[in-house]
Amino acid sequence: MGRGMMGCFSCLVGQSWIVLPLFAYALVLSQEFLVVFYPRFFINLGLWVVLFSGMAVDVAAAESITLGSGGVTGVYYPAGRALCRLVNKERSTHGIRCAVESTSGSLYNLDALGAQELDLGITQSDWEYHAYKGSGQLLDVAANSDLRTVFSMHTEAFTVVAREDSGIRSIDDIKGKRVNLGNPGSGQYATMKMLMKAKGWTEDDFSRVFEMSASNQATALCNDQIDVMVYIVGHPSGAIKEATTSCRSVIVDVTGDEVDQLINSHSYYRFASIPGGMYQGNKREVATFGVGATLISSAHVSDTVIYQVVRSVFEHFDEFKRSHPVFARLTKQQMVADSLSAPFHAGAVKYYKEMGLLK
Repeated sequence: MGRGMMGCFSCLVGQSWIVLPLFAYALVLSQEFLVVFYPRFFINLGLWVVLFSGMAVDVAAAESITLGSGGVTGVYYPAGRALCRLVNKERSTHGIRCAVESTSGSLYNLDALGAQELDLGITQSDWEYHAYKGSGQLLDVAANSDLRTVFSMHTEAFTVVAREDSGIRSIDDIKGKRVNLGNPGSGQYATMKMLMKAKGWTEDDFSRVFEMSASNQATALCNDQIDVMVYIVGHPSGAIKEATTSCRSVIVDVTGDEVDQLINSHSYYRFASIPGGMYQGNKREVATFGVGATLISSAHVSDTVIYQVVRSVFEHFDEFKRSHPVFARLTKQQMVADSLSAPFHAGAVKYYKEMGLLK
């Protein structure tokens, strides 16, 4: 009898440890079996139940999160890798594992967050704004009121590059020139259109307009097909490096009363600058404006997870800044204050208040 029960127990354990508590309860009902035949076995059984129950708690506590970034050749992907690396560095403390996913960028990340297919994502602050508000300016979708900001990251500057022989030295000089507005539906195209509206310009103010993708415009500039290219990008940028080394070109200031008004009337814009000496033939600092690359999440992601993500990054802040040149001038205060297009996630607020970064 005893051997038969033991054989059955072994069979059950081989299938699943979950039956152990139930089997222990059945043994309790058989006092004669417990007292007479297998007192030591039951003691051992209790130890096994405790052991496996502890393992169940650990497994339940562990959590995996996915961060949507961008293309592997851009800034978003290495930024996402740096963020996840810092989260995983603290995994033994908080039990959270972060995985970065290469995506097509801001639009995809916003859509995937709305569908709860991602836990975190990186996006431009203006696209986040329009997705949260459902304004339709850039995204023709309904408002997603569950979008949450975690923190702002680097500035993506509105960058205007002109052929040196075009005589263009400021944004106002591009009138009457051949200008690439960007691919329709892209961030640079929409922002260029908003700048043109602020300036009171139409396409008729240029000798010719183009709608090339960002990947083609540097070549077009140096092949003398266009006089001006625009790009919203973090610096240093490979595309801007190509445009300034393949031919003689200059990065021009984007300033003036209309630009100031544009920034002041839209919370997702910010003043920006491009350091002098970063690109060949461009020794002086260039003043412009831009948007912020922002780490976003959803109200559906737990406060605990977001709190630990923020803590992991901010407590290894110098390491994060060294992970990519675009982060070199970041400050914690800037990451909490700049270009926030949706409410903070409650988990982020908890950490910021503890650290005195928010009141």
